[in-house]
Amino acid sequence: MRVMAQMGMVMNLDKCIGCHTCSVTCKQAWTNRSGVEYVWFNNVETRPGQGYPRTYEDQEKWRGGWQVGRNGKLQLRTGSRLSRLLTIFSSPKLPSIEEYYEPWTYDYETLTNAPVQEHTPVARPRSLLTNKPMNIEWSANWDDNLGGAPELTQDDPVLKKISAEIKEKFEQTYMFYLPRICEHCINPSCAASCPSGAIYKREEDGIVLVDQDRCRGWRQCVTGCPYKKVYFNHRTGKAEKCTFCFPRTEVGIPTVCSETCVGRLRYIGIVLYDADRVLEAASTPDDQDLYMAQRSIILDPHDPQVIHAAEQAGISRDWIESAQRSPIYSLITKFEVALPLHPEYRTMPMVWYIPPLSPVVDALTDTGHDGEDAGNIFGAIESLRIPVEYLAELFAAGDTNLVTGVLKKLGAMRAYMRDLNLGRPADESIATAVGMTGQDIQDMHRLLAIAKYDERYVIPTIHAEQGPEREEFDSGCSLDYDDGPGMGGWGPFGEASGGTTPIAVENFHMLAARQTSDTMAAPGDKAQRVNLLNWDGKGAPEGLFPDRPDGRGGVDADSPAVTDPKP
Repeated sequence: MRVMAQMGMVMNLDKCIGCHTCSVTCKQAWTNRSGVEYVWFNNVETRPGQGYPRTYEDQEKWRGGWQVGRNGKLQLRTGSRLSRLLTIFSSPKLPSIEEYYEPWTYDYETLTNAPVQEHTPVARPRSLLTNKPMNIEWSANWDDNLGGAPELTQDDPVLKKISAEIKEKFEQTYMFYLPRICEHCINPSCAASCPSGAIYKREEDGIVLVDQDRCRGWRQCVTGCPYKKVYFNHRTGKAEKCTFCFPRTEVGIPTVCSETCVGRLRYIGIVLYDADRVLEAASTPDDQDLYMAQRSIILDPHDPQVIHAAEQAGISRDWIESAQRSPIYSLITKFEVALPLHPEYRTMPMVWYIPPLSPVVDALTDTGHDGEDAGNIFGAIESLRIPVEYLAELFAAGDTNLVTGVLKKLGAMRAYMRDLNLGRPADESIATAVGMTGQDIQDMHRLLAIAKYDERYVIPTIHAEQGPEREEFDSGCSLDYDDGPGMGGWGPFGEASGGTTPIAVENFHMLAARQTSDTMAAPGDKAQRVNLLNWDGKGAPEGLFPDRPDGRGGVDADSPAVTDPKP
């Protein structure tokens, strides 16, 4: 057993209101610069919809992720090492700018410089790529709120897999929002696809990053990622991706998208997993067994053997304690309500989702029934025209029983807690019906409904004393071994070019002190500083100038800055 720590996230889709605050703040923090105008490390998709880039889930077209070969071994969908090497100068399985969207701005100069005239001048859209006038035809959020349905939703790769009845009436059923970031997979296919070994998985927390010094712009990582969350910067010629805001998480601060989330739907924590069993789990033959296979490699942080093995692996005690308090471990393993996005891609994603239940309750209420009665909810989940099939294709490789079980637990929580909130005796049969106890339901309710900041984000800090050993450790792909499917560090294009730039962990601790202070800047000598906002412009503010040797104050009486000198 080789224990490793993995940073992960769980999102409760019942709480997402589609405000896109997470997308905007991430955009401003990480991709507000030249060459990445079209890039959204975080985007919120309306489901059903084509997604971003368009139809990215169609792996028959884009060839992302892993598959089990005829010999039973795991291999990249893009083919063998030899085939990838032969096509290294031409990667045809890449989304074009049309699949993303051509970023634009407006010709504001026409508005500001136009002379007085009878008609109001028009600011035409101009491409940020060519600076030429263009027609806006698509964007990263074109599917928003089922915009254009069913003309657009019919191309949803997931919708094509479900029954014709739900497909025809989906728009009348309901929609939901799906926020997406890089999955920071335990078994990343992007890292295995990279000929230069530029994409690596950090040893200390499992965050997947791109080494800009090694990247040669082959773009095979874009092809290899089934979620299409690796982007190409056309100005720098380098690949870029979500960093899980590691400068923030290293000092215990949540990611920007989580910090600014209006619905408080994101949970961040770490889990411990057995790295020696990743290949076995990812090679599980049946797609619908991959969920349990990934669950099986997640270790119990309370187990004394796991604790001992973690300490032997160099995982510090405070990290182990953080794993024991991890909200994502509870939601994944204890309550079993969080599911991975497309486990059939076999990348072992570590951004999990709690399926939405609200549409079931709304559907019941619209028919005149009690939407939160346990019996009604359980019956509705199995009989009402709701897209359990669609949710199953997203989160369970088509296993509707798994999704139904999760929705029943969420429904049971609503019914059980309503009795308590109304002062009625708790009905333990509701909890028993879903394989839980009343205390389990109350604990899950606290985490999902009323958890405070430090309960939703249990993020251990990086140790400054471990900086030289920990910083930018290139652990690569978990399957990047001799004769394995990984490509990093192999062949004429796999050699590193220059060392990595170490990151000063102590600087991040200074960042933490600033970002967790009461104000934007709370210096230690704050009381000794001058607040010019309260100065009326007359005389010299107290404390602005150092005292004179005679103790009479900071300036001379005849100083031009003093209009009302005092003796």
